[in-house]
Parts: sequence; structure tokens; C-alpha cells
Amino acid sequence: MAAPQADMLAPTRPESAPKRPPASARTVEQFDTTTTQDRAAAVAAPDQGEGVFLGRSVTSLGAPTEAGFWVKTPLVTTRAKGRVTRPQTGNSVQVDLIPLGGEATGGSQISLAAMRLLGVALTDLPELDIYQQ
Repeated sequence: MAAPQADMLAPTRPESAPKRPPASARTVEQFDTTTTQDRAAAVAAPDQGEGVFLGRSVTSLGAPTEAGFWVKTPLVTTRAKGRVTRPQTGNSVQVDLIPLGGEATGGSQISLAAMRLLGVALTDLPELDIYQQ
């Protein structure tokens, strides 16, 4: 088995890791430490298209203290670059795909920053299409 490529192990979205929220964070804006540039890069169309469709997953808000654009999902077994799309609106965000134990039919968790860019209420459980790039 070939060794993982370095770019598959490093954080993929955004290029510079966002700061961790302060311990005093209480509002969505305080927890979402991504910059305007980070958000613009996350919604930009990827060079290679949507990628390989992994499946549709019911998704809930993950830990709001974990900054950045990511989805923890049982649809992957290793970290990878990816994209999630909200089928109802077509909104799409580039994310890090992070393995989450469980059955492939189990739900996924999404970062606060990615959820905001998708236009999803933080208490919703949206079905998202997940792609690996």
C-alpha cells in the first residue's frame, strides 16, 4: 500500500488553519473564526469539479469549538479533500473529510463555518451530498 500523500494529511480548507475560538465565545460569530477570504475560498468551485460522489448523509452540527470547514463522516476511512452540497439549494462548500466511526448509513457532523455557508440553521439536520475530490 502506498504511503499517503502529504497534501492528503494536511488541513485542506482553508489554506491557513483558522484560529480556535476564544474560551469566552458565546455567539455564532465568536465561534466562527474563519475570515472573509477563508469563506470565499471554501465556496469557490474546485478545479476538478464536484469529485466522486460518496453518498447522501443526514448531518448535524459538530463541535463548534473545532474551527474550519470540515465534515466528519463514516463515508470515508482516511482524511481527504472534499465538497458537500445541499441538494435543495445547490449551495456547496469545500471541506476536509474526516473519518467518523460507524456504519456508512450513519449520520455525519459538519463544522459551524461550513453549515453557515450552506445556509443551514444550526438546529437543522440537513441531508447533504458528500463528494471526495
